[in-house]
Amino acid sequence: MKTTKASNMSAGVTRREKKEQPNVTVKDKDKLQKEENVFLQWDALTHQQIQDLMEKTGDDLQSEIKELLGFRNHQTCMKEAVMLDYYFCGLWWAKEATFTSTQTSFTMAVLQMLLDNIREKKMALVENLMEFAKALGPTCHCPTPNADTTPLLDSKEATALINYIRNSLFQNYRLFELLFTTSRDELLTGVERTIDVFSCQDALSPLEEGISTHLNVVNGSVCSPEN
Repeated sequence: MKTTKASNMSAGVTRREKKEQPNVTVKDKDKLQKEENVFLQWDALTHQQIQDLMEKTGDDLQSEIKELLGFRNHQTCMKEAVMLDYYFCGLWWAKEATFTSTQTSFTMAVLQMLLDNIREKKMALVENLMEFAKALGPTCHCPTPNADTTPLLDSKEATALINYIRNSLFQNYRLFELLFTTSRDELLTGVERTIDVFSCQDALSPLEEGISTHLNVVNGSVCSPEN
């Protein structure tokens, strides 16, 4: 009997907990789905600034990026030079891929996130690959199942972005690690070389002094005095 009462009390508590749980409506589910499908956007530039950059040529685009991102020491600082080239190539690739400003903003946000993971978090390659996969996931799905919308990136665009980041960053991951996580003193290496110098106590004789005195040149031929 006691066991039965305990079971009934336990069941009653369970039922009350179920009653007290808030009802999840369709709107709430859609809201949660939207939050899960939120994709990254680049904070450095607005969509309008990105759109303006996409209309510029190569040299003008690089100059604008240098000014907007504050890379003023790129000619003397290797890290700034690499970062300037890194972001310029990313924007130029997105331009040639005819990405929209929103797609380009996502591309640049991912590039910055992956680079910050190396610089600030010293993240290993495998971990950074997982972060990239997490960031890419929401862009390949619609915001809501019932919405009449398309994903940010279709399969072809997503594959192209994966290939670009693989070739530009992941295949050169060790170089980025050495540049951004190694101190300058460790990067500067000295090479000791030993050079053997040939020395001769007796000075070498000039060419004409090296010819034997008993040889004469007659009409372009060499003959001895006996002849």
